[in-house]
Amino acid sequence: MKRFSLICLATTLAMTAVGIAVPPQETPAANYEALARGILSDLVARQFDKVAARYDARMTQALPVDKLAASWDGLITQVGTFQSITLIEQEEAGSSHLVYATCAFEKTSLIFRLAFNAQGQFAGFTVVPASARIPWKAPDYAKPDSFQERQIVVHSGHFDLPGTLTLPKGPGPFPAVVLVHGSGPNDQDESVGACKVFKDLAWGLASRAIAVLRYTKRTRQYGAKSSDDLSTFTVKDETIDDAQAAVALAAATPGINPKRIFIIGHSLGAYVGPRIAAGDPQIAGLVLMAGNTRPMEDLLVEQIRYLATLNGPVTPEAQKQIDAAEASAKEFRNPELKPGMTVHLLGAEVPASYVLDLRSYHPVEAAAALKIPIYILQGGRDYQVRVADFEGWKKGLSGKPNVHFKLYPDLNHLFVFGAGPSSNLEYIKPGHVSEEVISDIAAWIVAQGGGAK
Repeated sequence: MKRFSLICLATTLAMTAVGIAVPPQETPAANYEALARGILSDLVARQFDKVAARYDARMTQALPVDKLAASWDGLITQVGTFQSITLIEQEEAGSSHLVYATCAFEKTSLIFRLAFNAQGQFAGFTVVPASARIPWKAPDYAKPDSFQERQIVVHSGHFDLPGTLTLPKGPGPFPAVVLVHGSGPNDQDESVGACKVFKDLAWGLASRAIAVLRYTKRTRQYGAKSSDDLSTFTVKDETIDDAQAAVALAAATPGINPKRIFIIGHSLGAYVGPRIAAGDPQIAGLVLMAGNTRPMEDLLVEQIRYLATLNGPVTPEAQKQIDAAEASAKEFRNPELKPGMTVHLLGAEVPASYVLDLRSYHPVEAAAALKIPIYILQGGRDYQVRVADFEGWKKGLSGKPNVHFKLYPDLNHLFVFGAGPSSNLEYIKPGHVSEEVISDIAAWIVAQGGGAK
């Protein structure tokens, strides 16, 4: 299964990630730096046929010329024109050779990770912000001496997901939260650029006597093997089953109060949060951070159009991205869509089962049917999931005594502070989840009878 992301797709700086093929035999050593420089030069010159001519068999299948061109156009739309290669680093990885090329663009610097097999064939690449190499530093509101961390494994059916339990020191038992990721194959910290949303939440809440369980998302850990049958893959496989398994693990963990386990969902995790809770009576409450109430395909077009117009008139390359997003949205809405079909999402393929499943899901209605406490949070500068979605929650749930809302005018989609129009380039800069958000969540959990007892 190829990587696909709905809510976060328009902001990712990663191009297609392709598995590295192991060559059957070795040939004389190649000049890998020269190969990498040649590929980057061809990309800048838009000589995509020349790049594709260097592919190994797996790349040829996974990233044909049209998808390569679309990926490059999407990247340039976000970061501006290419300027120069500023650093080349290399390393061996088994039978493959990796070249890390740090490149300066008009708006930021990116690291291209290019993989080659021993025959010098181009075997895969990803693109990440240069800031991704900046070590994470604990936010000022974290108190590392007040908690301890240990590695855990969430067993969800026959899928084992590595994770971390952040447990306050003291006798407990403590209330606990399970963190549920946004779209895409996230790590357990929900790393986005230079930010680590879930690690901030874990350290911040544990410093306030609340245990936190976070884990690697199934699609990151297992990729194409995330489902026994990809033709029937849904958000239940991607997110819901694993979140419920994590809740069960938390409930069985010494030091945690099994009657005080909460879900904190971010983005996609917030969108499906009511569905997770509806199927799990063990969950004592929900915190929904930047959850959409509108269809995902609408947000996809909105995000890409926003980024395309952020810095002036729409360029021809940006218009191609808008057109591609609108074409994807049309496929999502196709009334003739049936199980077994495929929807094309800006170069990636999504099984129709995923789309059809979400058509029958209405998050506000699902939340309205719940009796447990719900806390809905929204950043005012969030261009991915907008205030319009927050208003959707309020319209359907205002007046219900178990639901509370809070809008943070100066926070973005990651609940990090900023000023002016928000953009995906913010995520490249190191930042932390606002302390106000951490404090509000902790106080809300305590108010639900969730304090340590």
